[in-house]
Amino acid sequence: MAVKKLFWTDPYLCECDAVVTSAEGNTVTLSHTVAYAFEGGQQSDSGTIGGQNILEAVRDGMEIFYHLPDGHGLKTGDNVRVAIDQAKRYRIMRLHFAAELVLELVYQNFGHPEKIGANITDEKARVDFMWDGNISETFPVIEPMLKDMTDKDMDITSGFEDETTERRYWEIKGFAKVPCGGTHIRKTSEVGRLSLKRVNPGKGKERIEITLADYKREPKPPFCYFDC
Repeated sequence: MAVKKLFWTDPYLCECDAVVTSAEGNTVTLSHTVAYAFEGGQQSDSGTIGGQNILEAVRDGMEIFYHLPDGHGLKTGDNVRVAIDQAKRYRIMRLHFAAELVLELVYQNFGHPEKIGANITDEKARVDFMWDGNISETFPVIEPMLKDMTDKDMDITSGFEDETTERRYWEIKGFAKVPCGGTHIRKTSEVGRLSLKRVNPGKGKERIEITLADYKREPKPPFCYFDC
């Protein structure tokens, strides 16, 4: 049975108990996890399993393989505590959804250009497009819309389109319903104020870089608790 992904059940959860379901070399799998593995451009969580640092998390199908330091000592059947850096997770969730909003606003207002890349870390997010011209010309249109959406404190729902294949989505009623398997905040107001920057990575390509205006005075997550 694949790992139960509690980061979807509750993306604000920062610790849980789990059982090691396999341990081969420096790689383990778990019965439950709060630690997200890199996918869809979203950075993996930083954290520990049984007190051992997660060096890398790799998703393969519906399973997640966690690479730990050599000599970690964990074995199949061990009970462990899984913990993540919740402040990092919360920054990633905010930037992830900021990128989702930027992408959807560009799609809705500028003819659905081809997206050619995306990356979200806890420091910044980016969305890359095939684009003729300077994409900063979109900013006077999308920046007021972003502010309006965050000021309105709109509900964000997420769930499974198909649970058997773990296809997921997020939705804001009246705005968009978008396929996405990342971790999502619950309210648009949590995104906060943003800064957009244009980058030109190559001919015919344009990038929007997104940073949090309050990065140096990051608010604490609204829900950070220890239960699963």
